[in-house]
Amino acid sequence: MAEIEREAMEYDVVIVGAGPAGLSAAIRLKQRDPDMNVVVLEKGSEVGAHILSGAVLDPIGLNKLIPDWKEKGAPLNVPVKEDNFYMLGEAGQLRIPNFVMPPLMNNHGNYIVSMGNVCRWMAEQAEEMGVEIFPGMSCSELVYGENGEVKGVVAGEFGKGADGTPGPSYEPGMELHGKYVFLSEGVRGSLSKQVIAKYDLSANSDVQKYGLGMKEIWEIDPEKHREGTVTHTMGWPLGSNAGGGSFIYHLDNNQVYVGFVTHLNYRNPHLFPYMEFQRFKHHPMVADLLKGGKRVAYGARAISEGGLQSMPKLAFPGGALLGCSAGMVNLPRIKGNHNAMLSGIAAADAAADAIKADRSGDRLDDYEVAVRKGEIGSDLSKVRNVKPLWSKYGLLGSLTVGGMDMWMNTFGMNVLGTMHHGKSDADATEEASKHEKIDYPKPDGVLSFDRLTNVAFSFTNHEESQPAHLHLTDADVPVSVNLAKYAGPSARYCPAGVYEFVEEEGKDPRFVINFQNCVHCKTCDIKDPSQNITWTVPQGGDGPNYPNM
Repeated sequence: MAEIEREAMEYDVVIVGAGPAGLSAAIRLKQRDPDMNVVVLEKGSEVGAHILSGAVLDPIGLNKLIPDWKEKGAPLNVPVKEDNFYMLGEAGQLRIPNFVMPPLMNNHGNYIVSMGNVCRWMAEQAEEMGVEIFPGMSCSELVYGENGEVKGVVAGEFGKGADGTPGPSYEPGMELHGKYVFLSEGVRGSLSKQVIAKYDLSANSDVQKYGLGMKEIWEIDPEKHREGTVTHTMGWPLGSNAGGGSFIYHLDNNQVYVGFVTHLNYRNPHLFPYMEFQRFKHHPMVADLLKGGKRVAYGARAISEGGLQSMPKLAFPGGALLGCSAGMVNLPRIKGNHNAMLSGIAAADAAADAIKADRSGDRLDDYEVAVRKGEIGSDLSKVRNVKPLWSKYGLLGSLTVGGMDMWMNTFGMNVLGTMHHGKSDADATEEASKHEKIDYPKPDGVLSFDRLTNVAFSFTNHEESQPAHLHLTDADVPVSVNLAKYAGPSARYCPAGVYEFVEEEGKDPRFVINFQNCVHCKTCDIKDPSQNITWTVPQGGDGPNYPNM
């Protein structure tokens, strides 16, 4: 096919992704120089449509970015009033006293929020300052300069046919060039993966680790609602099958966020994370809370869990990785939004200084230093051993040794040094023959739901005539390798039912990709044992349309 000619637009800074990191960077750039030309490109149909987070927000980043956020009406309306930690068994629970938890686990001063709504509000602030924000604009390619630096992205390509060739209504999109390009795509972003590989940014980093987070919003009986209450649990139903846990956050309007995280380094390919979540809701403590209520929304996304030792280099020629694109989540706190905001601020400061000094396109080494030596590095350093300890010793071991390590790090005592993670989550998957199948109860349609019913509550939509945005390196591998050796784990690890193996009498099994169901969690890109699936962006505006996640 002939090379596609595209128009180009020039900006000072191009930002991919209107999440907390990207929007913080845009706002900070305009604070530094109101005349700077800044554009934010968002693949969701609107800002917030693809934002899914717990979320209990530590306002440290917002305090630094917009100190008068309360007066400006930021949607932080539910301060945390109570923290609860439980260890669950199948029929009961044991509360862990708050005083034994390290101080960093205390949520006093934090807020239960919808990060989707926080990002919508941040976008309003950015636009008032003159930032251009274009939703419905997937960034499908990177554009490189003469010296091998990233100089822009291709955005807004529409109308390809199912075979990948331009259809009758094809639009080639545009090239948006910047003196710097910030990638704030969230976990396992497609452009971020390319940049990390091209510039070998992970050469001196540990392997990245991930979890799968699933979340439902429930409206519950007002008599059971406790606004401002935060509850975290560990233990049942995962047990020794996988690491992970749950969160239950009581926000306003009699609504509750119910979430479940499964660490993706589990060995047994028969594990079904989505069904573990559904089973969790039948625990007596949870079932009693939800009884008489109704689920109003569902979604899922991957979470970076590797921490400080897994972060790649953040700066590359012509740009930088922000927030979850680099993996800045504090795992035991289940928080990354505050660090995402701080990273956006730091990247903006470094770029503003470089542009002012006429150093456009250089590596932003000041950003790298600011992250690793500043508040983000300090936050992640204290918890850097929690994940490797959990992987090595299991739940109880991580609670005792990891808890002690966090306590000692609080007082500046570094006894364990920095532990390493070992295998990738894909490599951790073992052959099915080594494990027993897991029998999951059928969803009852009241507390628990089948995947396709729940996906309808993510309000996901994809134009069906476009090419599938989930690419197989080898079309034979799913059946010949993954089904044969691993019992077809993609049919279970996907929280949206995208993948299925169709077995008909007298015919060979077929692998089917229902890309229309995809909620853009990226789990397939992470957990596929053959690393045969690559997640890419569909055309702009497609995917979930989360209301208040």
